[in-house]
Amino acid sequence: MTFLYLGHNCATLGEIFELKAELNSDKKEKKKEAVKKVIASMTVGKDVSALFPDVVNCMQTDNLELKKLVYLYLMNYAKSQPDMAIMAVNTFVKDCEDPNPLIRALAVRTMGCIRVDKITEYLCEPLRKCLKDEDPYVRKTAAVCVAKLHDINAQLVEDQGFLDTLKDLISDSNPMVVANAVAALSEIAESHPNSNLLDLNPQTINKLLTALNECTEWGQIFILDCLANYMPRDDRESQSICERVTPRLSHANSAVVLSAVKVLMKFMEMLPKDLDYYGTLLKKLAPPLVTLLSAEAELQYVALRNINLIVQKRPEILKHEMKVFFVKYNDPIYVKLEKLDIMIRLASQANIAQVLAELKEYATEVDVDFVRKAVRAIGRCAIKVEQSAERCVSTLLDLIQTKVNYVVQEAIVVIKDIFRKYPNKYESVIATLCENLDSLDEPEARAAMIWIVGEYAERIDNADELLESFLEGFHDESTQVQLQLLTAIVKLFLKKPTETQELVQQVLSLATQDSDNPDLRDRGYIYWRLLSTDPVAAKEVVLAEKPLISEETDLIEPTLLEELICHIGTLASVYHKPPSAFVEGSRGVQHKRLPARAGSGESAESPDVGHSGPSEAPPAVIPSQGDLLGDLLNLDLAPPTVTVPSVQPSMQMGAMDLLGGGLDSLVCSSRALGGDIGGSPSMGAGLGAAPAAMPASLGSAPTVGGGLGDLFDLGGGVGMPTGSYVAPKTVWLLAMKAKGLEISGTFARRGGIIQMDLSLTNKAMSVMTDFAIQFNRNSFGLAPAGPMQVLTPLSPNQTIDVSLPLSMSGPVMKMEPLNNLQVAVKNNIDVFYFSCQYPLSLLFVEDGKMDRQVFLATWKDIPNDNEAQFQIKDIHLNSGNRNKYVLDRVLQNYSKKTNVFRDCMQKQMYDSTSVDSLVHDSLLLKGSYDAILKIIIWCNRIC
Repeated sequence: MTFLYLGHNCATLGEIFELKAELNSDKKEKKKEAVKKVIASMTVGKDVSALFPDVVNCMQTDNLELKKLVYLYLMNYAKSQPDMAIMAVNTFVKDCEDPNPLIRALAVRTMGCIRVDKITEYLCEPLRKCLKDEDPYVRKTAAVCVAKLHDINAQLVEDQGFLDTLKDLISDSNPMVVANAVAALSEIAESHPNSNLLDLNPQTINKLLTALNECTEWGQIFILDCLANYMPRDDRESQSICERVTPRLSHANSAVVLSAVKVLMKFMEMLPKDLDYYGTLLKKLAPPLVTLLSAEAELQYVALRNINLIVQKRPEILKHEMKVFFVKYNDPIYVKLEKLDIMIRLASQANIAQVLAELKEYATEVDVDFVRKAVRAIGRCAIKVEQSAERCVSTLLDLIQTKVNYVVQEAIVVIKDIFRKYPNKYESVIATLCENLDSLDEPEARAAMIWIVGEYAERIDNADELLESFLEGFHDESTQVQLQLLTAIVKLFLKKPTETQELVQQVLSLATQDSDNPDLRDRGYIYWRLLSTDPVAAKEVVLAEKPLISEETDLIEPTLLEELICHIGTLASVYHKPPSAFVEGSRGVQHKRLPARAGSGESAESPDVGHSGPSEAPPAVIPSQGDLLGDLLNLDLAPPTVTVPSVQPSMQMGAMDLLGGGLDSLVCSSRALGGDIGGSPSMGAGLGAAPAAMPASLGSAPTVGGGLGDLFDLGGGVGMPTGSYVAPKTVWLLAMKAKGLEISGTFARRGGIIQMDLSLTNKAMSVMTDFAIQFNRNSFGLAPAGPMQVLTPLSPNQTIDVSLPLSMSGPVMKMEPLNNLQVAVKNNIDVFYFSCQYPLSLLFVEDGKMDRQVFLATWKDIPNDNEAQFQIKDIHLNSGNRNKYVLDRVLQNYSKKTNVFRDCMQKQMYDSTSVDSLVHDSLLLKGSYDAILKIIIWCNRIC
């Protein structure tokens, strides 16, 4: 027989011919053996796709083993033979109605694995039947099939109603069906973060907790992960869930244990710390975590990475378990280093002696990397536990006496940090350090030693000689050493100028003329210019007092830590990075956060704790976190529905208290603030200065008729034009107070609409999403006219500009100052609060017109005893078309109440100042508080 060689990955024609004959045999056993041979060839990489029709014909059998083999072949070759795969559709449909539940489940599982668009639409009806099958094994298999089908054609799954059927399966009587339904919905929800598929409520949570006790270990993991996404209503519900999850801590599977720990860590946030159960739960969490460290090295490492996060969040859980983290001689290096890190995090005054004894022992090991880490750990202990600093320094000196080169160099590096933390305390060891100067060959150690010599040059007699010895090979040193040497010699010169003049000239020349490094050259030029022009300033800059170094410089940023706690038991907790940092595409980008602690007042779900009444103290201008009114905490993200009662034109305006607390008290409070309202820059962020002159583009409005026209002859409006001045943005919320979110903003009026222009900057390490905003009650009922439109996630170091339209239909409450606005901004991380102030010119309409009868009726309502006298001095008239007005009453005493308003308005027209200034000047009129109300009403904004 002649064979045609087709390569190593192809079956020969002879083999194909023989297998084809056996597959078409009438004998069942021979046919089964032939299929096994085909699968064997396929497994080793041979191409047997030519046998596709013959293998498909073998589907028509009652033999379960043969059917499994055929389905396995189909899944492998259906994508490359889509036209042939359609031949199997009828068999799938038939098998889905087979009396044997194993065959029905096998058929629906295979259907989900065949990723061919042409045949998916044929599989909908069989899948629908299997989802409602009487056998739970078929139902749980069908649930997973829905997730696979959704990955192939999401629209088809939604149109066919499979997602609703999956939700119904959560209420199934079989726990495995519930677990698979949860797993499928979670998988779909990950790929579509904005879809609310898992709409969890207390009833659903109760069903999941019931199923938790009876399903397999992987089913428990799916359910626990789902529970971790639930937000309990209160601390009582949170405690109830914790009590039912706690037994999972004793499970033999480490993945179940970590998933249970994740749920408990999240729900503990809602438990008050003074609760007895809180302390009990802390004690129950320690034993399972310790048990995880008795597994093989790989599992130990995963457990240690997760424990590292837990210890940073709640060190009290394992504070009595220090000995568990002591290093064993046979631990792999990656386990040793992780244990060392956790030891430092758990170090305290109570156990520091034990820790230092261990670390000193580690410093004599043979593994160089581990020894270096151990020496650095001693330095970290000194910085973290102040009471142990002297003992740590003594331990480091003992290690230096060993004369082991890499130990000495690491010790010098950490002693430099100890000097930074505790200045003028341990400098007596400098002489010992200088003895080892010649043995230093690593850049970091040399740079540390140079820093010590330069910083304490006045205490070292031969400091100039020591630094000069480094200078000899200046160009051969690393950049780190060169920069440190330049700074150290300049420090030495400022401390001993007469002795080191040549030395400083030499180093400046080397840095500026003979170096190609731009950082070194720039620093050299700066020092040179400082020393040559102003030595006193140079001393203030170079010898300035250094800030103390942080106790824990390697802690994970709090916002990121909270997100990682929500991902315990996943790759994110091992990498110590959010999923968005290493998962491509849309999957895994859903950002999670811990709930706010009970009683902290920071939860977006907090109930309304009541509003400030008239007898309560007025709200602060810049409130602290969690210190705002209850209605601000009840963050309803829908547009506000509370409206201010409208004023009918015939109503006498003086009889109505628009701001709830009376204008008299408002003006009194403003006088206490020095009268700085409106355009005054002294009011801080968010309040723009008034423009110097009214824009020439202010068009003339139709003349106001009747008595008003005769009284004032106002040819144009006095409000701000649509293209009015917009103040530059100022920072309203600092990133350090908002977990990395910085908010800058200003206010503007465009086309008759008030706009809040915001710039959102992400200075954290994690992505921010789900932004929303709400205002507290305020003097003029300002409220967002719609949701804040942040359409894309805010990535780290990214800034997004948002323009938020505002309405005046919100609830009214007197604020101090009048234009104070308290704001709450919510995102996926937390709820943040800040306060800003808006210019009162925003509230004035462009035309400034008011019905004549309403104006006269309101004006007459102002009492006669509110007459006032005041003078306007130093008025400089503009040369515009309004110069025909003469302020003939400027220096007169006013005897009629109309004169107050008239001359205020004339001043407004001559000065062309903003309406802010008009209100500001009106506040200076002693007793004329109703005149202020008249001005505001006349501009037709509050009514």
